[in-house]
Amino acid sequence: MAGIFAPLAQQLAQVGLSLPIGRVQSAGGGTVSVRGLQHVAALGDRVRIGTGFGGAGEIIGIEAKNVTVLPDQGMDGLSIGAEVALQGPSRLAPDESWVGRVIDPHGSPLDGRPLFLGAETRSLLAAPPAPGRRRRLGERLCTGKAVFDTMLPIVRGQRIGLFAGSGVGKSSLLGNFARALSADVVVIALVGERGRELRDFTDDVLGLDGMMRSVVVAATSDQSPALRRRCALTAMTVAEHFRDKGKHVLLLLDSVTRFAEAHREIALAAGEPPSLHGYPPSLQHAIMALAERAGPGGDGQGDITAIFTVLVAGSNMEEPVADILRGVLDGHVVLERQIAERGRFPAIDLLRSVSRSLPVAASEEEKTLITRARSVIAAWERSEMMVQAGLYQRGSDVMIDQAIRLWPALDSFLAEDSPTNGITGSFERLRQCLQE
Repeated sequence: MAGIFAPLAQQLAQVGLSLPIGRVQSAGGGTVSVRGLQHVAALGDRVRIGTGFGGAGEIIGIEAKNVTVLPDQGMDGLSIGAEVALQGPSRLAPDESWVGRVIDPHGSPLDGRPLFLGAETRSLLAAPPAPGRRRRLGERLCTGKAVFDTMLPIVRGQRIGLFAGSGVGKSSLLGNFARALSADVVVIALVGERGRELRDFTDDVLGLDGMMRSVVVAATSDQSPALRRRCALTAMTVAEHFRDKGKHVLLLLDSVTRFAEAHREIALAAGEPPSLHGYPPSLQHAIMALAERAGPGGDGQGDITAIFTVLVAGSNMEEPVADILRGVLDGHVVLERQIAERGRFPAIDLLRSVSRSLPVAASEEEKTLITRARSVIAAWERSEMMVQAGLYQRGSDVMIDQAIRLWPALDSFLAEDSPTNGITGSFERLRQCLQE
């Protein structure tokens, strides 16, 4: 019986009998200054602002005489002296019943149906498993795409980055992973997406099969930076809940760039100076702390296999967010606009992409096939312009001759779905492409 009433008990536990009250001292520049809470509040605490205003916010600064609050919404209607109730630290109570649901960063339902809370609350800023007790990367996973089942393997507990501009097939590839990649539960964070795209993603990209094993956390682009940043933290917290139950979790976070932009807005409002191309110094730690929470679990835990997307303008892999994330992940995949424009999806630039699960994830025979395929593709890219201009004479270079002959089959292979026999069938298909 205790298990049945656990959600109700959790709801009752969050009802405070009394709350510290402060008063609005000033408002402007996107923040609210509140007096009366500076001796009891902590950074990151949530507050409820005003009885008539009906807003909420997060404490981002504490001084001797006041605290600074970043509201979750606009400040129209807020007045000096309005009550501000301190609600305490940000916490979440995930539950197994959340699978198949769409929630907001506070854990409230967005699909119009009731949502139960779990029996245990969790901090949104949890530490990753202890490094000395984390397992190593696990077995290779079937992904539903031949290129990932062969030349860019994804293994259990791996963290990879998906670097792409807008409109090159990133969302479709994430939907494919959510439907086909081997996992017990899929947790998806949609950070700063357009509001109309939520239904498109859940109904069309994910579909019924994808939603049946997924928890979607969404914060739209019009919401405050605090909610957009919290969206990524909430998704990670939900993933950790299922990981601690011994399950293998696939985490899809779209995108780290919007998480970084939200963090920048909050940091600048709190008075932190911009440095890295307008980003604050704390950005690097924020991204690394988020990424480190994914990966293999410790003893008795499951694993979080994570795919983080990064929006890169003009395929610029040196901009701050891309550079920081690339250095902490176990591989990166680059989607190229020119490839998408000629109609090949996923538009993966194979030579600029790498999976750090190799060479361990492949046998000697498989590594030979991968090396040869990459060599052929590299030879084609070096000579493509010359061949298309009619400046190359066949027989001048054996490797270029092979590339001309094999490139069409390999280019087609990079867009293929996995065969019914998965990884084994994908390698057999790659072998056939190299023999044509």
